[in-house]
Amino acid sequence: MTINPHYQDLEQNYLFAVTAQKAAEFSAAHPDKKVIRLGIGDVTKPLCPAVIEAMHRAVDDMAWAETFYGYGPYEGYDFLREAIRGYYGRRGVPLQLSEIFVSDGAKSDIGNILDIFGEDNAVLVPDPVYPVYVDTNIMAGRRVAFSSATEANGFLPLPDPAVKADIIYLCSPNNPTGAAYSREQLKAWVDFANQNDAVILFDAAYEAFIRDDSLPHSIFEVEGARTCAIEFCSLSKTAGFTGTRCGYAVIPAELERGGSPLGAMWLRRQATKFNGTSYIVQRGAAAVFTEEGQAQVKADIDDYLENARVITTALDSMGIWYTGGKNSPYIWLKCPGGMDSWTFFDYLLEKANVVGTPGAGFGQNGEGFFRLTAFGSRKNTLEAVERLRGLL
Repeated sequence: MTINPHYQDLEQNYLFAVTAQKAAEFSAAHPDKKVIRLGIGDVTKPLCPAVIEAMHRAVDDMAWAETFYGYGPYEGYDFLREAIRGYYGRRGVPLQLSEIFVSDGAKSDIGNILDIFGEDNAVLVPDPVYPVYVDTNIMAGRRVAFSSATEANGFLPLPDPAVKADIIYLCSPNNPTGAAYSREQLKAWVDFANQNDAVILFDAAYEAFIRDDSLPHSIFEVEGARTCAIEFCSLSKTAGFTGTRCGYAVIPAELERGGSPLGAMWLRRQATKFNGTSYIVQRGAAAVFTEEGQAQVKADIDDYLENARVITTALDSMGIWYTGGKNSPYIWLKCPGGMDSWTFFDYLLEKANVVGTPGAGFGQNGEGFFRLTAFGSRKNTLEAVERLRGLL
């Protein structure tokens, strides 16, 4: 027998596993030190009351034969898909129910969607980038090229006519940089994809953090996107579902390649390899899109954005360059003193007992930059900022 040789082309360890291990080793060696983690993008607020109430009712449903639910539809229950369709509709994006596919999260979808594409497709991802985009394609043996995101372009690269690609990854607001594309910038990518018969895989996991009304929440707000884009979204950061797991993909009916509708191919893939998200979780997810749920999750997101404001205000006062923090939970800062990313990671951990994420772990252009997140508690965020002020 043989194994997949492309796994040998991956970095030995996943970025966040390395930073977590380093933080754990420091804590074990210094049990008297309080380590504040502003690295990995996990949430700290509990599920909102509307979600909890809906999930409790769903648990009760499972206790009686008359209301019990077993296997659900592979594409998700209609009650949740209708709620998602209404959410898009309120932003002026009409969807058909058949274009919405519920899953256990955007990370799974972004990796699994590659099953419907040929192995010989050329892939274009921004650098720096969320590692999953690159690693899942390396696992499949695909060629990966990079669009250069730098301080000069505000970490928002635009298409290069000289670079051709079949699969294009975009994330806005971006992880790790926090930068968000304008409609005009996304239009450039949509036009490029349509001209080159490419498909954009658009990660909208952080759209709920956008507070600037001029910025698009969905790529389908851009003319032409329905013939070239698949959108992925998640309730992980929108509503604290990191441990509960629920997300969805939107694949327009018009999107076809090779004479095949990609939505039908995705449904066939899911029916074969996925048994659907649980009824209880989907009931909780549907509650997110109610008027009550929307008000509650917005309050939580506003609180995280206030943490981001606390961090960026401190960086402004120290004269440290950054992006993000305005329409995103991520702050992407330039390492002070010309330090490289991992040196700055060790310096913060040892001198301030604060954990962030080295930019070099997100790609070549991430070297010299560092990601902090706004997902900590207010108390820990304030304490971490005071430590940073004292150190930097």
